[in-house]
Amino acid sequence: MPIKGIENHKYTNRIIKWLVVCGDFVVLWALLYWVAEIIPHSDRWDDDKCRTFWMVCTLTMIISEYCFSSIIHLRLVGGGEILRRNFMLVATQTLLSYLALRAIHFTSRFGWQLFLMGISMFMIIVLLRYIERWMLKRFRKLGYNTRKVTIVGADPELHRLYQKIISNPTYGYKLRSSYVSPSDFASLLSHPEDLHLGDEVYLCVPRRERQLIERTASLCYRQMIKFYYVPVAEEKLNLHPVYIDDMEVLATYTGPLEEPLNRVFKRGFDILFSILFLIPTLLMLPFIAIIIKCQSPGPVFIRQLRTGLGGQDFYCLLFRSLHTNAANNDSQQFPFGKFMRKTRIDKLPMFWNVLVGDMSVVGPRPHKLALIEQYDKLADKYMLRHFVKPGITGWAQVTGFRGEVYELSQMEGRIERDIWYIQHWSFWLDLRIIALTVRLFKFHQ
Repeated sequence: MPIKGIENHKYTNRIIKWLVVCGDFVVLWALLYWVAEIIPHSDRWDDDKCRTFWMVCTLTMIISEYCFSSIIHLRLVGGGEILRRNFMLVATQTLLSYLALRAIHFTSRFGWQLFLMGISMFMIIVLLRYIERWMLKRFRKLGYNTRKVTIVGADPELHRLYQKIISNPTYGYKLRSSYVSPSDFASLLSHPEDLHLGDEVYLCVPRRERQLIERTASLCYRQMIKFYYVPVAEEKLNLHPVYIDDMEVLATYTGPLEEPLNRVFKRGFDILFSILFLIPTLLMLPFIAIIIKCQSPGPVFIRQLRTGLGGQDFYCLLFRSLHTNAANNDSQQFPFGKFMRKTRIDKLPMFWNVLVGDMSVVGPRPHKLALIEQYDKLADKYMLRHFVKPGITGWAQVTGFRGEVYELSQMEGRIERDIWYIQHWSFWLDLRIIALTVRLFKFHQ
């Protein structure tokens, strides 16, 4: 029975995947028709040349789909990974088409046209993936393409797991069975026919129950059921595996930005992005300075001491939005200062901090020095935020933890998301956070 359930699930996922792939080819062929129209002298192509152009682009799309096909059918895949695969799919197809057409000495000029087609295809496929993912979530919410889950244990960590995946119907998980008492479950392991196991089993017991863990895993292997061990809350040390040669040890912190190449890549992006924003800022600077001076005599900029990478302090640069020597509250804002805060113009000088290396475009938001000691006493993982450069925007800000912090739960939620970002950084995640920041800014206008 479990094998049949798994096969049905895989069959449905294959159908979803092939429908998405077919949609990609429809986009390609529609764009090929458009591109063929704008290529100079393409109206003079004979039938053989048209067929060659279409065949080469289609074959390279097949190769690209094989290497970077859609993964939206996976249940817990992140938007950043979907965006990355979309980019690689289109980039691979465009590059291979260009090289293949050059290799067969295709006589017409087509380089810029293929590049334009690639950009158009990327934007259309990203939009298409968003629509497809929304439709898939609705499909699963209606009870289709589901996976049945068995949970064993009664620890709070298991409850958190339930709240995260099983209670969200858009993931397509359904509870098949639950065994609150691990001892009762262990007694049934000798008679697996009496167990009602789902497609996945999540076991949450202390590590000292090694025999139970191994017996459950062995049963799942034999019945082709996915097995997951969830550490109990009191044993969850928040440590991460690190390999020293072939030996695994656990560390308090690890993340992609520990790799020198990733740091160089992120720094290069920060420099380009900050220059892109500083150019219009410099053009607007004389007008902003005049308005600030007219409405509130005093400096144009303010410098706030913040803590950055490795706990080193730096001065964060902002346009002044409050009257000189005023407390940091809304009643002390002058009219243009209020406008700057609402439109985030006051934060444009922070891109200078990015350019000189004090900050990054994306990262944990820097806190005032007065708050750091207070937060560090309340949350033991707080200082992990300083393993990377602080950012103008961050994962916490685009997932509901922006603005002032008034409750301990808000602070813990922000810290948890900041640490998650550090441990899961990717270029595509940064792009996703920037896109979500723009969307939130438009929404709050």
